[in-house]
Amino acid sequence: MFAVTVFLVVGIACAIAAWFVIREAGRMAAEPPPPVFDMEEAYDWVFEHVPDIVAATITPADVRRILGFQLEFLQRSGVTGNGATVHARPGSVVGETEMIDYIVERAAATGEAYLPEQVHGVVETQFAYLRAIGAVGPAAGDEPDGPDDPAGPGLPAA
Repeated sequence: MFAVTVFLVVGIACAIAAWFVIREAGRMAAEPPPPVFDMEEAYDWVFEHVPDIVAATITPADVRRILGFQLEFLQRSGVTGNGATVHARPGSVVGETEMIDYIVERAAATGEAYLPEQVHGVVETQFAYLRAIGAVGPAAGDEPDGPDDPAGPGLPAA
């Protein structure tokens, strides 16, 4: 009798656990959690994938500085949120040219001079990372060509 009671209690506990797992899996499939941006992970990824022509002309500190200015620009433009406070405005669009100009001017104001081509390489690599983690979508009108397309699923080829 004791074994039957233990078996029944364990069975009910497993059924309840299975119900919760199935419910949460269904909820996450219907509405996946938002991507989480980690500056250190982004820096590592961008530094590893930045085009060679750009990597030859800037230091790791330069990459970190450019990424910091880019995030500053995005926050000032109203396209970011930190999870607790929503800074993002729905439907916000950011122009690449104005972002690069901002970063070049902001860097010059802090005593570091970058060429727009250097900043462009880092910014494009950062956007490839953001697309890869699902934080941003492709540019308006762009359709992914396949799994290796940076606008498509998965990490773009290096």
